[in-house]
Amino acid sequence: MPPPSEPDRPGALPGAAGGPVRGIDLAARLRQVAKGDEAAFAVVYDETAPRVHGLVLRVLRNPAQSEEVTQEVYLEVWRRASRFDPGKGSAIGWLLTMAHRRAVDRVRSSQASTVRDNGWHARTREVEFDTTAEQATARIEAHRVRVALDGLTEVQREAVSLAYLGGYTHTEVASLLDLPLGTAKTRIRDGLIRLRDQLGVNP
Repeated sequence: MPPPSEPDRPGALPGAAGGPVRGIDLAARLRQVAKGDEAAFAVVYDETAPRVHGLVLRVLRNPAQSEEVTQEVYLEVWRRASRFDPGKGSAIGWLLTMAHRRAVDRVRSSQASTVRDNGWHARTREVEFDTTAEQATARIEAHRVRVALDGLTEVQREAVSLAYLGGYTHTEVASLLDLPLGTAKTRIRDGLIRLRDQLGVNP
């Protein structure tokens, strides 16, 4: 069946009147979505769209692109809700991780497009050796961090990603993941300790 029409409602995105609905079991709703339940999808959308769009906008800083990416996230939710595993993390964490990944992919795609559009200038401009070496080093470090993040538990990774890749404060992370502040801080702290160990960084 085709995806329901809710993701095509730009007016229901950020700042929807009244904000997200409270007291909703998102995990249960996602299980219903996986079975093709459009009403459950509408509830998931209305409950989470402001948070998802807010995270995407924070990464992209472009309202038009942010709306597009938010729509893509919910199409993915509709198609892949069956992949959500409550044993690996919260429903909102799953959604926000998906949103962050798609937003970052859009940034990379835009950057690649810019490089192609300016290909002639990039090929003819003389690049200093030190700059090239610095860029190579940055790419290696980014790869090491991605590998290290894969070594965290799902709950640690979602908390650390929101705090240090998404730029959210501990209080904001707690709110986004529907956690007590102390629990969010513990997940971030434990994740950073494990990340440090994975990278071999001395305390």
